[in-house]
Amino acid sequence: MKKLWGGRFQGKNEQWIDAFGASIAFDQELAPYDIQGSLAHVSMLGKCGIISKEDMDTITSGLKRIQDKLANGELTFTIENEDIHLNIETFLHEEIGPVAGKLHTARSRNDQVATDMHLYLKDMVQQLIQKIRHLRTVLVTKAEQHVETVMPGYTHLQHAQPISFAHHLMAYYQMLTRDEERLSESLKRIDLSPLGCAALAGTTFPIDRKYTAELLGFGGIYENSLDGVSDRDFILEFLSDSAILMMHLSRFCEEIILWCSHEYQFVELSDTFSTGSSIMPQKKNPDMAELVRGKTGRVFGQLTGLLTVLKGLPLAYNKDLQEDKEGMFDTVYTLSTSLDIMSGMIDTMTVKTDTMAQSTEKDFSNATELADYLSAKGIPFRQAHEIVGKLVLSCIQRGIYLQDVALDEYQDISPLIEEDIYDALDSYTAMNRRNSLGGTGTEQVRAAIAKAKADLS
Repeated sequence: MKKLWGGRFQGKNEQWIDAFGASIAFDQELAPYDIQGSLAHVSMLGKCGIISKEDMDTITSGLKRIQDKLANGELTFTIENEDIHLNIETFLHEEIGPVAGKLHTARSRNDQVATDMHLYLKDMVQQLIQKIRHLRTVLVTKAEQHVETVMPGYTHLQHAQPISFAHHLMAYYQMLTRDEERLSESLKRIDLSPLGCAALAGTTFPIDRKYTAELLGFGGIYENSLDGVSDRDFILEFLSDSAILMMHLSRFCEEIILWCSHEYQFVELSDTFSTGSSIMPQKKNPDMAELVRGKTGRVFGQLTGLLTVLKGLPLAYNKDLQEDKEGMFDTVYTLSTSLDIMSGMIDTMTVKTDTMAQSTEKDFSNATELADYLSAKGIPFRQAHEIVGKLVLSCIQRGIYLQDVALDEYQDISPLIEEDIYDALDSYTAMNRRNSLGGTGTEQVRAAIAKAKADLS
């Protein structure tokens, strides 16, 4: 097959070399965006008088027929045509003949592929934002059901203080809110048109770049042609935002995996999001949570990979930039499926409220309550901290807990301690008293949920 760029060449590559250089195996993902960009480009060529109206109409008609064939799954892409641009152009030649060659006037594959990726990523980021929004909604709904569900809060994976399960869920809501904000803010950099930058230096033809940007729905254009064809910051930013998002999902999955274990038994995942063992019939494994946790490494790797590709590239276009696409596509797919899995998994998750509450009774997560109680009675907090620490050690040695200590023993520590100490040591009371702004007290948690619902609406 004759290459569309083959005029300068006498020899031809071997097939395995063509396969190594081709990108069509993955960049066919850009097909609808490539056609969209071409439709805008040919419209501009006609408007500016660079090609005749008759040629513009012929090319437009041909592109729309290809668009229909693509939608109906009737196109077969070939390695011989290297990439999505040459494949589409070949289809166009088959549809309308030599006039198809006029489409590439005042355009290079360099600005063409950059335009395709801007269009693709703008579309995908908007879809991902909606998926994050849905997961945030699921979290708020689940949190609203568990405002008064008490559980141990942890530091260093040790029981620390009793908290509301809703408060714990809302921490991830806040992380995801920032993730959504980051992606939303990145749209400003994605929403720029490089079309018309041509190979690197612009073009001698009297094109109208603002017109094509307007037709494609872009908010602006690249102001420098070298930058327009070589910039991949918008993909790096997307990959960076994605890495942070996946890190948050991975942290959540780690906790869900722990909560499902026999040692915790805080939650049970639905059968839909679990699998069994081929040898151990009792097993119910949180495989979907583990997979989301594992796939985080892919997204981290894609970011590092593209940073490495770009770090030594001189301006403007280099073939190395072909490596910018697979990681972007893979990250979009990974994020999209992971967000769907998380939404379904949390929505259908059974919360074992009694087990959570009981786990705060046979521990010392109420120790801070006793220290605060003594401090409120006038004992300096550092002194109160030491008193409680010694008492906890004594309780451990005797196999009892703070709520098991007799009142007269408490009063030996300080005559200021009264019978209300046992109410102060209650897990629910301890949780509910923390009503400082952003705290775990039910009043604060309900306020946070109300604000979240207002934000989501």
